[in-house]
Amino acid sequence: MQTARTVPASTVVNLRDLGGIALGRDRRVRQGVLFRSGQLSELDPARDRAVAALGIRTVVDLRTADERQWAPDRLPDRARLFVADVLGDHPGVAPARLRSLLADPVEAERTLGGGRAEELFAETYRKMVLSPGAAAAYRAFLETVADPAARPVLFHCTAGKDRTGWAAAVLLMILGAPRATVRTDFLAVNPAVRAAFAPQVTKFLDGGGDPAVAAAIIEVRPRYLDVALDAMDERWGGLDGYVRNGLRMPDAVLERLRDGLVVRG
Repeated sequence: MQTARTVPASTVVNLRDLGGIALGRDRRVRQGVLFRSGQLSELDPARDRAVAALGIRTVVDLRTADERQWAPDRLPDRARLFVADVLGDHPGVAPARLRSLLADPVEAERTLGGGRAEELFAETYRKMVLSPGAAAAYRAFLETVADPAARPVLFHCTAGKDRTGWAAAVLLMILGAPRATVRTDFLAVNPAVRAAFAPQVTKFLDGGGDPAVAAAIIEVRPRYLDVALDAMDERWGGLDGYVRNGLRMPDAVLERLRDGLVVRG
């Protein structure tokens, strides 16, 4: 079961091409038009040839205003920025504070110990499905991807795992991917994210931090996706209800997504 292909970027974390992911019935995601990653604050367009070669036209930033202020994107040459703030209704939730959560082992144990870190992230996934602000952001993301003039599109959050993970999951399901494929791709980011956060985690552990807390913060877990899918199923009866009534996506946009991003073979 194929997952997104890693792009060997030197200044962008967790950069992957969704192209090639199998959608069933001899169909796949078109290559070279849809990319996901972590934040672009360290991008060096002049020397990162792997990124330059992608020809990115649009960067969709899913982060909060605070995150964008602390670590503003550096855009690929000739790319435009489009902001789709998923957690603007809940700017203090865990995915928007990854580095700060790892900065103080004592505070982390007080607030996140005893399994609370995983609960916190799971609850955030519910918010990403049920929050009106998140729905508006994901609708704007999908409308951007559906525009041929905007592609190739790169979408990202901070680590490229939570907000970006749900964006990729929804898009893949719209294109026809079964949930097993979505799950495999969702979990495939873990090695890259662990590597990206290794310095912070090492410092956290050296300061007495709980490895279980660190793991819950920097990893995506099957339960996180399950919580999002369950929320979608319970509130809207599945993907179709979520897309039409939760995200309020017009049929024309859904058709453009499928026409532009699905290839046979």
